[in-house]
Amino acid sequence: MSNIIVNISDWKVCKSPEVIVTYALGSCVGSCLYDKVTGIAGMSHIMLPDSKVIENKSAVNRMKFADTALPDMLAAMVKMGADPRRIQAKIAGGALMFATKSEQFNIGERNVAAVKKALAALKIPIVASDTGLNYGRTVFFQSADGKVVIKSTVKGVNIL
Repeated sequence: MSNIIVNISDWKVCKSPEVIVTYALGSCVGSCLYDKVTGIAGMSHIMLPDSKVIENKSAVNRMKFADTALPDMLAAMVKMGADPRRIQAKIAGGALMFATKSEQFNIGERNVAAVKKALAALKIPIVASDTGLNYGRTVFFQSADGKVVIKSTVKGVNIL
């Protein structure tokens, strides 16, 4: 079985025992949602925090933004049989990839805050995270057990 790949501004859902992967998270945030009873899992690769700043909503890729991608992905998981009351989240990414003193340009930090806000609005608890700092991450999400394996050239392997 091959991995299901989540690209930038994308999300995918699956059922156990599949593995979802997203590569090269920098300032983007990978959000992994999991219902351990059904083995239904979803991963998003969120690029920007808020779709409300975009004027032409009809041309917007909803998978790009925390405020639209996460509710859409949750709805797809529920349609597959997940129970939103059981879903938990693990998040990774949101790095500061370029040295700057301006909060305005720290998109990673803003993405993490937006993901946390969107998950709180959906009543999904974050049970583990590996966010911030200044390095990229590749994330493998195992739907068989909800394990998130994060690989980076700087920190090696971290398991959530």
